[in-house]
Amino acid sequence: SQPDWYMGWVEGAIRIVPNWEWHLGPTTWSWAIFLPGVGLMGLLFGLLAAWPFVEAWITGDKREHHILDRPRNAPTRTALGVAGMTCYAMFWIAGGNDIIATRYHLSLNAITIFMRVAVFVAPVIAFLVTRRLCLSLQRADRERALHGSEDGVIVRSREGGYSEAHVALPVDEQFTLTQHLQHEPLEIESGTDARGVRRKGGVSSLRARFSRWYLGHDIRKPSAGELADAAHHGAHELESSDDDEPAQLH
Repeated sequence: SQPDWYMGWVEGAIRIVPNWEWHLGPTTWSWAIFLPGVGLMGLLFGLLAAWPFVEAWITGDKREHHILDRPRNAPTRTALGVAGMTCYAMFWIAGGNDIIATRYHLSLNAITIFMRVAVFVAPVIAFLVTRRLCLSLQRADRERALHGSEDGVIVRSREGGYSEAHVALPVDEQFTLTQHLQHEPLEIESGTDARGVRRKGGVSSLRARFSRWYLGHDIRKPSAGELADAAHHGAHELESSDDDEPAQLH
């Protein structure tokens, strides 16, 4: 028998948890039912409810948020979300281990053992891959904001070299790439101020480590000065290319 789809992940957890039991007097406590059926669901909904407060503690960001962030601009948060979805998917797949075994003529025990490992390994792989993709997209956005987009025209210089000119981005597109708030990792603060008075709400070493892990990999977005320098440099290159009159290959 198969459960309803929305309970498939709990069913999968029950199927792959080892048969742990405690015998206390005349009673038997089956952890193979309690842990996935009660503990896992409590853990999921508890984490979902606590996450906004956990992230605010890590980042120090206490502002109200009414606009969604682009996933690439919050790489660690996005990676954690994908890891959670991957873990959910592994449990959900495990809920149909008997169907997989009969349809593909595989060992039910082998599938169960594989899913016991995959439910821990797959989310870690998903986290690493997702954060790496987000950081790569951040780098691409930074390069695009600074150097613009290719105009599709290959230019040959008098020396025989080939290059492709760039055109500046529209203001609205440049704003989209640079409008997000750049969070800085929190630094450890002394427990007392200059007068020896104990600080309230200082940053502990544990909180600073979490903050560096959460925000330390983010790619710096270009500043207003860097954007102005890039625009000036691009205009100068365009004037130079017009004066030299190089050959163009379309």
